Parts: sequence; structure tokens; C-alpha cells
Amino acid sequence: MTSLDDKGFLTTRFDRSGQPRREPGPIDLSRYVAAPSHSGIPTFMGIPVALTPEDLVAGKVDCAIVGAPTDMGSGHRGAGFGPRAIRHDEFFLPNCPAAIQNPDTRVKPFEVLKVVDYGDAAVHPFDLELSCGEIRKVVREIAQSGAKPIVLGGDHTILWPDAAAMADVYGAGKVGVLHFDCHADCANTMYGSLVTHGSPIRRLIDDEHIPARNFIQVGLHSYVMPDDDLLDWMRRKGMRSHHMAEIQERGFDAVLETAISEALDGPEFLYVSFDVDVLDVAFTPGTGTPEPGGLTPRELLPALRRVCHECPVVGFEVVELAPQLDPTRSTVMYARRAILEALTGLAQRKLGITEKNYLHPVMAGRIR
Repeated sequence: MTSLDDKGFLTTRFDRSGQPRREPGPIDLSRYVAAPSHSGIPTFMGIPVALTPEDLVAGKVDCAIVGAPTDMGSGHRGAGFGPRAIRHDEFFLPNCPAAIQNPDTRVKPFEVLKVVDYGDAAVHPFDLELSCGEIRKVVREIAQSGAKPIVLGGDHTILWPDAAAMADVYGAGKVGVLHFDCHADCANTMYGSLVTHGSPIRRLIDDEHIPARNFIQVGLHSYVMPDDDLLDWMRRKGMRSHHMAEIQERGFDAVLETAISEALDGPEFLYVSFDVDVLDVAFTPGTGTPEPGGLTPRELLPALRRVCHECPVVGFEVVELAPQLDPTRSTVMYARRAILEALTGLAQRKLGITEKNYLHPVMAGRIR
């Protein structure tokens, strides 16, 4: 390992030139075909790992799981443990990706997609902005390889580097963001700081990575954000936001149809950001900023699958999981399930399934 410079470990990667040579490609760390989920080296669902962009290209990887373990942007300690919690989460099946089958569609995402675990981006414990630079670099190298990054947060500050990396690869103004959240997250500052979990959208708009009209928000229901001034700014900028009041008025299915239509209105590509606090706190108490009155899993989980199936999604993130706040671990389970639903939707798209809101006919009760 080379010596650290004045910016610390974030600028220093291992020099692997002296290590035994290997052919590029994913590395399976499993010793057994199937093992209990609490055993072995923890990767997401027991999938192989990749260490370099060359591994991603050689493995013809479709999706790469990558952690971005930040929590300095939220003012609450704990979200930094989100990626590790998702990887460590107990599952009633052995860690055997081939056994995973979506119950609604009967699609096996890990048979259709080549999915690897790309480890974590380095997070500087004293410098959030520097951390965002490294996160952007790692997410960008995944996208440049042709794979889709599936980012495990970390607080919502990471939307700034994650979506900026998408704009780096696919072009500024060509990527839209579909944002499921309790909070608007487009404040200019929080307590005077520009880089926070409540301001990533403002940074992306100000930096001209993502046009304001291409942020589509679903599920906003906070008592504190947006206030009247911020709501006025959002409307003047042309952001399109769907609050819980609209969902109560029109119904979730109608709002989702509108959101999908808006997401495809202009952008060639779409990035999906899922904040666990969009779900009602009864389901996801393990987050630093919980508020009652959110979506139910029966609304959200099929929606994530549907969006990843029907839209040109190039990346997905789950953020604001603070596992130590939820001794029941239900928040971790919903975070992991959201990723599995997203992967299922991407698999359906790869399979060429064209039916909107697809369900297997037996599962849907159409065939007895």
C-alpha cells in the first residue's frame, strides 16, 4: 500500500501490481453451494464480488451493488451502517441467489441478470464533501463499464454524487430522477451547510446536472419540509412533486401513472432514489428522520418493480437506513426487499416483457 497523502486514505488505493495475477472477472467467495445467511463472507445475498472496472467488463455485469456509508449529512449517527446491515441481514433462505424468485412475477432476477457486489466507496470520517467526490468516482466507474449501480446508503446526501455520476456518463440534462421520499430534500442549506441530506437536489440543479423539471417526487408528507418559501421555489423551478395529499385525493395507482409519464417526459434515462422514510414509520422506524403518514409496502414495493421494468432506469439507490434505531430489523428487510424488487423489474425489462404492471397470471388469480 502506498503512503497516505495530506487528504488521507480517500486518494490512496491498494497497489495490486505485486499480487498474483488473475484473469479479470467476478470472484465467488462462497465455499458451499448454499449456506445459512449468517455464515460466510457477507456480500449482498451471497453474490460474487468485483474489485475493478475490468472485472465488471469481463464479467458482463448488469448491476453492481455498491455501498456509500455516509451519515455526516443527516446530523444523526447510524446511516453509515446501512450498507453493512443490508448485506448482513438474515434471510430465511440460504445465501443462494439462484433460489431467489419474485413472488408476484415468478421472475428469478439473479438468473436473468449478472449481479456483483462492488464493495463500498471510501467515506472520509471528517469530510463529507470529499467523501462525495469519491462516491461519485466509484459510481461513475460502474456506469462507464456498462453496469447499473445499485447504491446502498448512507444518508441522502449521496443523491448528489450518485446522480451527478449518471450525468457524467449519460450527459447532463439526459437523466431524470424519480424520488420516493417523505421530505423534499431541495433546501439550499441546513444550519448553514450546503452539503447535507436535505439539499442534494438543490446541488444537482445548481450544478446543472439534472434539470429541475426532471425531478419527479412521490410521497412527500413532512411537517417541516417543504415550508412555504421552499414550496414556492420548487414550483417556480418547475419541479414535479406528488404529495401524500394528492395520493389521498387521486389514489396511489393514478399518481404512479402520472409519475411514470413525467419521468419519461424528456429524459432518455432515469435514476431512482428511494428514501426509507417515504414508508410509514410503522414499517420503517429505523431512520433518522421518521414521520407518520407515509406509503405502505403494498403500494411502494410493486411501484419500484414497475418503474424499473417500464422505464429506462440506469441506477437505483436506497438511503437513510439507520439500523440501530430498529431492533425489529423490519427497516433493513424493507430496504433489502426494495432492492430485490428493483432487480426484478430490471430483469423483466431484459427479458423483453412488455405488459405494463406485469404479474404472473397464476399469482394474480387469472389462471386457477
